[in-house]
Amino acid sequence: MTTLFPIRWALIAWLFVVSAIGYLDRVNISIAGQSIQKEFHLGNIQLGWIFSAFVLGYALFQAPAGRLADRFGPRRVLTLGVVWWGIFTSLITVFSAGPASLILLLIATRFLLGMGEAVIYPASNCIVAAWIPSAERGIANGVIFSGVGFGAALTPPLIAYLLIHYGWRSSFWASAALGLAAGAVWFFIARDRPASHPWTSPQEVNHIQSGLPPHTRSAALPWRSILTNSNIWLVTLSYFCYGYAAYIFFSWFFIYLSSVRGLNLRQSSYYAMLPFAAMAIGSPVGGWISDRLTRRIGKRAGRCGVAAVGIALSAIFIALGAHVDNARLATVVLAAGAGALYLSQSSFWSVSADIGGPSAGAVSGFMNMGGQIGGALTASLTPAIAAHWGWTASFLTAAVLCGFGSLLWAFVIL
Repeated sequence: MTTLFPIRWALIAWLFVVSAIGYLDRVNISIAGQSIQKEFHLGNIQLGWIFSAFVLGYALFQAPAGRLADRFGPRRVLTLGVVWWGIFTSLITVFSAGPASLILLLIATRFLLGMGEAVIYPASNCIVAAWIPSAERGIANGVIFSGVGFGAALTPPLIAYLLIHYGWRSSFWASAALGLAAGAVWFFIARDRPASHPWTSPQEVNHIQSGLPPHTRSAALPWRSILTNSNIWLVTLSYFCYGYAAYIFFSWFFIYLSSVRGLNLRQSSYYAMLPFAAMAIGSPVGGWISDRLTRRIGKRAGRCGVAAVGIALSAIFIALGAHVDNARLATVVLAAGAGALYLSQSSFWSVSADIGGPSAGAVSGFMNMGGQIGGALTASLTPAIAAHWGWTASFLTAAVLCGFGSLLWAFVIL
């Protein structure tokens, strides 16, 4: 079977879908969080532990998941990951209030869900490293990660609708079912290498091979080489700052709008979409700009420059949004901060694919581990800072870290 449409972009398009559903699976608990709190008698700090458990499991298994994708191929590893997260997304619905061990069960379930979802982006980066010429990686990663914003934007109204009409458990069942369906399609259409796909044309294979960096076809990098590479550490530290800021929106933004800014459930569900819609736009736009600058000026400007500017702009918007009195205007300004943050997203993943080559899964997994550790920290630290110094201080902490993350890119040498 042959097709006129480049298969590499069909795979990227479906990774967008998987990315969107993956974020639906993880953000649904922040929308259903207040209902879960009421039923299970949990406070904000305990809910923060549950949020952090997911991110901790997700973070700790990034590098191992990336190595598994390098070793066994992203097609199989991502399919198994989808089945795993479908099971553990649903498992939370079988619990009931009462057992003394309930909080431990909730934490363990979310931790194991995080383990399963850890394969998504390292496996995706293996596909990018094998299927996408270096000059096209900005827009490819931009499309994949726009799924983050799309999925997270879809989550508030969808989960709120299911919650109001059918109860919070239905939202977890729906999320799991969508994930399993997406995984089945992925297993059918994906292959690990262009030459092994029955639908690729010789012209597309030649185009891909001619655009890959030379080291893509070399041996896998040992962990020692990865852990002693200064560029990888700088990018990872910057992604830690990035992750800290991003997870304020993923974990606490809906609750912030309803309990701090005073919006009702329906209003919160719609206004909570704005940052994620901005992410969905910012990610491919940032990737497109990054590719154009890379081709015209070089990777220093196209990758490092776009990343540094995007995170710096995010710091400014988040700091401004935290001080705006009007709830709706504040949401718009904070959404601009989320969109600016995602202008830099594709640069992180394009750089990690270029550095990693045949070890793109392991390198990007290590980098993403840094980002998710930042996310785990903000999931628990944000309500603690808010309880002592107010929510403005929580957002300003994220803004300061964004500023630091931007500066780190000045020292990345490509």
